[in-house]
This record gives sequence, C-alpha cells and structure tokens, in this order.
Amino acid sequence: MTLVLTILQLLSAVAVTVIVLSQSGKRSGLSGAIAGGADTFLSKGQAKTWDARLAKATKWVGLVFVILTLLLHFV
Repeated sequence: MTLVLTILQLLSAVAVTVIVLSQSGKRSGLSGAIAGGADTFLSKGQAKTWDARLAKATKWVGLVFVILTLLLHFV
C-alpha cells in the first residue's frame, strides 16, 4: 500500500512541476508592471484560455499531491 501511494505521489509531484513550468508568467518585466491594470481588465473574457486550464489543473493536481502526502503520513 505504501509503495503504491509513494509512486502515485511521485507521479503527481512530477505532474505539478511540469504544469507549473508550462504556464506563462503573469507579468513580464517593466511593461507588465506598468500595464498591469489594463491586462486584468482585458483578460476578463479569456477564462477558457490554455493558461486558465493549466491553472485549474495545478490546483487539482496539487490537491491530489497534498492528500497523498497526508495519507502517506498516516499509513
């Protein structure tokens, strides 16, 4: 049981790492700091972009990782 949970935790850790690294940065340099307010206003309609999907996947895979960590701690 412990071996299976450990393997699943390792796979979820790799998945979180890959998902986070494949996301684009929220701000890029000085231009992102200056145009930050306009960027959030214009990006309201882009809820289904690739970055939004990656952000949602990061939350879910991260939750799986935390649950597996807790299960491994109590097993």
